[in-house]
Amino acid sequence: MSKIEDIVDSLENKISKLLHKMEVLKQTNDRLSKDLAHQELKSLEQQQQLDAWVEKYDALKMANSLLGSSDNNRETKLKINTLIRDIDHCIAQLSE
Repeated sequence: MSKIEDIVDSLENKISKLLHKMEVLKQTNDRLSKDLAHQELKSLEQQQQLDAWVEKYDALKMANSLLGSSDNNRETKLKINTLIRDIDHCIAQLSE
């Protein structure tokens, strides 16, 4: 009978240790999930900031071209031509 009791005690101890490990892993998983969500939000905010800076940079390049800087004249002319074509296309659609 003592042998069975020892086996049962051993099983109880192992189950207790497994349950404790499972709880620790759950807590770690929850913490890592929160960290991941925080980092994803931070990454999204940084991407939005980057997009805003790229847009500002492009606007600044175009403004410099219009003010007489010869660095980006070709790009500015192409952008203006594209805008004119878009406006012409809109006018054509409105007149139909």
